[in-house]
Amino acid sequence: MAASSRTQVLSLYRMLMKESKKFPSYNYRTYALRRIRDAFRENQNVNDPKTLEVLLSQAWDNLALIQRQLAVSHRQTLLQTHFSVVGGGAHASFTGQHVMLQLEARTSPPPPIPPTAIATPQVAWAGWQRHAIAF
Repeated sequence: MAASSRTQVLSLYRMLMKESKKFPSYNYRTYALRRIRDAFRENQNVNDPKTLEVLLSQAWDNLALIQRQLAVSHRQTLLQTHFSVVGGGAHASFTGQHVMLQLEARTSPPPPIPPTAIATPQVAWAGWQRHAIAF
């Protein structure tokens, strides 16, 4: 193995390990770390340039897959948070891609909701007894 390909392989190995350590789930994290270690140990004696190129290509694809999965996992964590709007009589619950808003009856419209409290959709006061809107 040439020196430049050796440094490239070691750099890729470090990046894979670093990204895999970011998995929030213990099981996913340990599985990914073990699979990376085992695959690199299994192929450490490969000297054929074409085989090495194929293996490096697969490793780069796996790195991209890990990074995408981390982004999806992070987004799901953000979407699954629950919060209540204080003083507005509204409760918003985010689960996955669905948004459930519940409004309670009031004699006057609720105070304006700050833009940082709810991203989308905008809630218009209807004045009904109890109304649920699912998006």
